[in-house]
Amino acid sequence: MPSVYIKTYGCQMNERDSESVAARLVAKGYTLVDSEVGADVVLLNTCSVRDFAEQKALGKMATVAGRARKRGPVPVLGFLGCMAQSRGQELIDQLPDVDLVIGTQKVHHLADHLDAILAGRTAKVVDTGEEPGSQSQIREHLSVGSGPRAVTAFVSIMQGCNQHCTFCIVPSTRGMERSRSIEDIVDECRGLVEKGVREVTLLGQIVTSFGRREIGVKDGKSAFVQLIEAVHAIDGLHRIRFTSPHPKGYGDDLIEAFGRLPKLVESAHLPVQSGNDRLLKAMHRGYTRERFVEIIRKLRAVRPDIGLSTDLIVGFPGETDAEYEESVTLCQELRFDQVYLFKYSQRRDTPAAAMPDQVPQEVIEARHARLLEIINTIASERYQADVGKRMQILVEGPSRRNAARYEGRTRSNKIVVFDGSERHRGELMEVRIERAGSFTLYGDPVVAGLEPDQDSDADSISAPIEVPKLSPAGAPALAGS
Repeated sequence: MPSVYIKTYGCQMNERDSESVAARLVAKGYTLVDSEVGADVVLLNTCSVRDFAEQKALGKMATVAGRARKRGPVPVLGFLGCMAQSRGQELIDQLPDVDLVIGTQKVHHLADHLDAILAGRTAKVVDTGEEPGSQSQIREHLSVGSGPRAVTAFVSIMQGCNQHCTFCIVPSTRGMERSRSIEDIVDECRGLVEKGVREVTLLGQIVTSFGRREIGVKDGKSAFVQLIEAVHAIDGLHRIRFTSPHPKGYGDDLIEAFGRLPKLVESAHLPVQSGNDRLLKAMHRGYTRERFVEIIRKLRAVRPDIGLSTDLIVGFPGETDAEYEESVTLCQELRFDQVYLFKYSQRRDTPAAAMPDQVPQEVIEARHARLLEIINTIASERYQADVGKRMQILVEGPSRRNAARYEGRTRSNKIVVFDGSERHRGELMEVRIERAGSFTLYGDPVVAGLEPDQDSDADSISAPIEVPKLSPAGAPALAGS
């Protein structure tokens, strides 16, 4: 059967889509390869969040096509993902060697379209329409059942976004919000656990919006918290994560869940985007700086050692020096473990692209470089503070940077590298942190009974803790502040 190379750009949603596509192709007898050279089919799963990501994918496809024309034969070339959805036929007009353009709601049809092209039943395919029920079609997993068993897995629980942030193209590429049923998701998670998965990450464009319309609030709990509780009840599952949420989705029910559900790890990604209220309003984010800080305070009251990350944009249209400084002071105040810092990029068909006072690129670059240095210094200090602690990790497999060593992830989402072997894969292990690098910890396994007693990190907590009563006013102070 034909060989297929798949390259993925962008977010975890794209990674999950690529895995599902790959699983369907393997089930049909296709062979996956790790290079486009000599492949019969080359598929690029694309991202449209920033212009750079689109240009990178376009450049890659042009290079693949050019090389293939010289060497022959030209493989079947296809675009998937958000850029495929937004540009459609335009991609084939721009790159005539491209045979296949599949939108975000149609990826589960890719294997059938590819069969038709290879069999000569059709020449070109552009399939970017809407499809009811598509949110329930991304179920297949590639990394279970063959080779080293998967320890972690992404589970797509919904598609689409209703937020319409002024800088973002996602609502037009992913469509409006559509959620799966809780029963369907639990069934998928249970099947993964039966195959050896010990940690699942629940995925959605705005995951905290899960089931708002289809399921609603029950007994004071949002549909998303109801889902977490249902997944939490699966025997054999050790950990639950989720991404990517919206700060508006952090109600008290979700915050309290971090304290009472031990499988819900103490790790949260809260995209703030800016530290300035005027810019947050212009971005259509729906919260203020004060509200965002309040959420962080409440989370740290429930889990003092929670790992926190965020997204920030510098150079949004009209951003002044003083408004930029508010993003700087927010990072200094909240001291995130990790910040994904982005330079504002104009996206066609978004309101922000037409806003006045676009910030010059050289100003964006300077602001980005300065804030990145501040962010990295804070992160380094937070990682160094972990040296000497005991932490619980879930061993995922060989280190991605050094295959001779193994790595696991703490509950607060930090990678720990240690001397291990394949027998450790899938184990919950306690390690003592010996040193810290750039966004990586290095440790040694703790041998029971041979280590002196000492304070352990919250990452080794596995039981519920007392949850303080939460209220909009008078939130507890930030830990350490």
